[in-house]
Amino acid sequence: MERNNLYPIFLKASNLNILIVGGGNVAEEKLTFLLKSSPDACVTMVSPMFREGTVTLAKQGDVTLIKDKYSKKYLKNKHIVIATTDKPKVNVKVHKHCRKRSILVNVADNPPYCDFYMGGIVTKGNVKVAISTNGKSPTTAKRLRQFFEDVIPENVDDLVKNLNEYRKTIKGDFEEKVETLNEFTKGLIEKKVQND
Repeated sequence: MERNNLYPIFLKASNLNILIVGGGNVAEEKLTFLLKSSPDACVTMVSPMFREGTVTLAKQGDVTLIKDKYSKKYLKNKHIVIATTDKPKVNVKVHKHCRKRSILVNVADNPPYCDFYMGGIVTKGNVKVAISTNGKSPTTAKRLRQFFEDVIPENVDDLVKNLNEYRKTIKGDFEEKVETLNEFTKGLIEKKVQND
């Protein structure tokens, strides 16, 4: 069986400079998902044109729109780049320029030119679940996201906060604290399964 070898990380998008190359449907979709998950993300978009929806979205966050064709000068001080143009040659050029500068790059809908994928995301307060299908099926990731949105209780954030307070009161070394919390929380999943 094929295995997903991707390593998931949760990025502090407000600490990073993100560039989206393109201004069409795909660019707007990437910006939408990025701002939904990380409203404090620092984003620059470069494109000769921008959709009306993109202009409206940009006003809701820390988004700079630059009306221009892509040039490697726009990679300066960028940490992550997402290429979404409808011109494959431009997207490949963006990929090549990023690789040369050790910048993480995602060329939309082109897995061989991606250092990372933007998966399905579920957020409930402090709890966030990211879903990846290894770039094989965004539709499956979407369905799994909907599933997790349904099964993760709305009050999970209260649980997280209460457990954090409880954790501070537990005596002992790290291993003892982990064992105590494991014992304390093991009933959570069992209860959820019994209730369904």
